[in-house]
Amino acid sequence: MARFEHTVTVAALDRGWFEETAGHVVDLFEASREQDGAILLPDGRPVHGLRLLKGRHLQPGAEYGEIPGEKDEGRGGPEPAVEAAAPPEKAPSEPAVESAVLREWRPSRVIEVESHAVDEGMSMRVGVRLREPRAPKSLELSLDGHNPEGGSLYRFSGRAKADLHAWWAALDLPAAAPPPARAPVVGKAVHRFGKARLTVTPRAAGDGSWRVSVVLSVRGRWLLRPVAAVGLFFARKPVERGFREAVDSSVEEWAEMLAELPRLRGEALRAEIADALTEPPQPVAEEPEPSEPAPKSL
Repeated sequence: MARFEHTVTVAALDRGWFEETAGHVVDLFEASREQDGAILLPDGRPVHGLRLLKGRHLQPGAEYGEIPGEKDEGRGGPEPAVEAAAPPEKAPSEPAVESAVLREWRPSRVIEVESHAVDEGMSMRVGVRLREPRAPKSLELSLDGHNPEGGSLYRFSGRAKADLHAWWAALDLPAAAPPPARAPVVGKAVHRFGKARLTVTPRAAGDGSWRVSVVLSVRGRWLLRPVAAVGLFFARKPVERGFREAVDSSVEEWAEMLAELPRLRGEALRAEIADALTEPPQPVAEEPEPSEPAPKSL
């Protein structure tokens, strides 16, 4: 078995703001209604990109998704014929979510959603279970993927759980106290060749930030254990470097996300969330290519 550990410093997320935001999101959907497939918030505005395809809104078994072609609506009509003749640029590959089924809707206790997506031939089923949603207690994730045209090499699964109460409790520990016996965040992944286990444990830093320790353990399965051990022996440094780079990249993405969060509370925060749910995301502006300098005349 190989074990990798990396500790990073990240900006802290305010617990009160986080729980208030979760409460507003749940309350907005709890007060929403369905009309001709569209999901309308209490003020009558439709939630962008979400439609009821089957079942009854907010009832177990309700299926949500997007109507084909709806993503292209409102983009100003077809392109000119001259531009249409040019070969289209290849769009970046994105998972196409086929459907999301509501398994359970009890806002005071549990919300559970299961979605199915296809990405480059891989079929993936993702489950999300949130306990005590208005002040989240825990978040459970499950992932099962396979390629229908492939064999066992193209099959994998994963499970993760974030005990949010344990997370906040770990941050409240005194600096001299030992770390918690169990990591608040635990993830496991299984493939034919091996297993991986990831744990995340936070500690409060003196300047108000968080010190987060991430530990990854990898080992082979069954008769492949000796082969995996040899492979990890020779590839340990590249794997460790890749692991650290992945954690550092996640820290950067976390900082960018926090910078974009609204610093609002109360009704102002609720209104901001409603706007985000009903307005399409703004496209990222592309930087213009530098123009070549004009040739000097002789």
